[in-house]
Amino acid sequence: MAKGYLALVLHAHLPFVRHPEHEHFLEERWLYEAITETYIPLLHVFERLVADGIPFRLTVSLSPPLVSMLTDPLLQERYSRHLGQLMELADKEVERTRNSPFHETALMYQSMFREIAHSYHHTYGRNLIQGFRRFQDLGRLEIITCAATHGYLPLLMVNPEAVRAQIAVAVDLHRRHFGVPPRGLWLPECAYGPGIDQILKEFGIRFFFTDTHGVLFASHRPRYGVFAPIYCPSGVAVFGRDVESSKQVWSAQEGYPGDFDYREFYRDIGFDLDYDYIKPYIHPDGIRVHTGIKYYRITGRTNHKEPYVPAWAREKAAIHAGNFMFNRELQIKYLCRHMDRPPIIVAPYDAELFGHWWFEGPMWLEFLIRKIHFDQDTVELVTPSDYLQRFPCNQVARPCPSSWGNKGYNEVWLCQANDWIYRHLHLAASRMVELANTHTDAQGLLRRALNQAARELLLAQSSDWAFIMSTGTMVDYAVRRTKSHLANFLRLYDGIKGRHIDEGWLSWLEHTNNIFPDIDYSWYRSKQKELMAAG
Repeated sequence: MAKGYLALVLHAHLPFVRHPEHEHFLEERWLYEAITETYIPLLHVFERLVADGIPFRLTVSLSPPLVSMLTDPLLQERYSRHLGQLMELADKEVERTRNSPFHETALMYQSMFREIAHSYHHTYGRNLIQGFRRFQDLGRLEIITCAATHGYLPLLMVNPEAVRAQIAVAVDLHRRHFGVPPRGLWLPECAYGPGIDQILKEFGIRFFFTDTHGVLFASHRPRYGVFAPIYCPSGVAVFGRDVESSKQVWSAQEGYPGDFDYREFYRDIGFDLDYDYIKPYIHPDGIRVHTGIKYYRITGRTNHKEPYVPAWAREKAAIHAGNFMFNRELQIKYLCRHMDRPPIIVAPYDAELFGHWWFEGPMWLEFLIRKIHFDQDTVELVTPSDYLQRFPCNQVARPCPSSWGNKGYNEVWLCQANDWIYRHLHLAASRMVELANTHTDAQGLLRRALNQAARELLLAQSSDWAFIMSTGTMVDYAVRRTKSHLANFLRLYDGIKGRHIDEGWLSWLEHTNNIFPDIDYSWYRSKQKELMAAG
């Protein structure tokens, strides 16, 4: 029997970006890059492990916007064309790099893209959600959800109905795609505030995660630190992030991804090669973009870069997987001397780190899982549900308000660059609740307008827009998205109140911002109204 447990948690999320009005929209490439470099490579890791009979347990959070995009026919078709271009470029690169230090890497990309295309079209039928569900049904993944549009919940709790709707929409979407209700929920940005856990309980959520200080600074000092969950007074369990295991993986300076033999992210042929050669594979307006084909390794901390050597990188991934496992063994052995139960080490990461930002990340993960199975008997991979089933009795304490953003609290999502958005979000949420309370059983055109108003509000509430404004990247796009969804909501509100809904414009909105086709505006009804109706 293992002496302790490791819970690897991968949070997969992208903001909902879908622009049918533009054939080549730059921000849609976020999804295409993540599919090619993260989501399909991770599925390939799971496939190989299952084929080799290696048991594993991982937790994967798939956010509702990401699920919606991965199952959207328009985006599926556009990604398929994008993949075709990638394969064409890779074939050209194999010829161009002959007799150069880059040829081996070009062959690697050619093989990789062909394998990805085969998986996407033939294994998964363009629907990667079915791929993840397969490993859930095999008992290898515990798939959990997130808030509907990754809204920053502590700053939305001014109106609890807005938070309740974020959770209701997410749980409903998850059940439709994965066949079971989610047992856990990834709080967007790991951001917790008072009262959120009570809403999670209403929807059957059994656990969530916070950053380290969210548990350590709880209302009562946690007896086991972050190495066992605590229960909120509501009964929902909280798992705190382990600092040591997290930093070893996500930190580009102190962690594995910064090793000099790993692939350099920022040297891409989309920027390096002659414009006339690369023009067919970048944006039609001539904007240079990342293609995903990168020939250099990190090399050092200067701008000088040496050619990437895939064999060296693979060897480093194996070494680092062994080092990570060794450190977890030492950590667990130490903790066992001070705890009267097996500890759990919770290591959560953004899934996009694996493959997109850290090219060797999926390879490292596969090495780690294999090593844990074959090379030791101290650590066992589990999910939070596994641990709660084995150890149902845990300390009760209220977590500290916190996030995993810079400085650990709300500053990233509430600062001078983005504070203007919240008065508008709060007003829109109050008006949405008003509409839901007023129209208890709307049908036809009115119901369509109410449902679309709910979609527009949810899209405006995405924490991604505030985050982008704070970091100063793609700010114009984030501001435009926030303002456009709020403007759409207000126009719908006025049309509903004045009984003059523009059906043509509503149809266009339903086609363009088509997230959550099964949404039910009544999720915004205030709880008091629901209780009165039930009585």
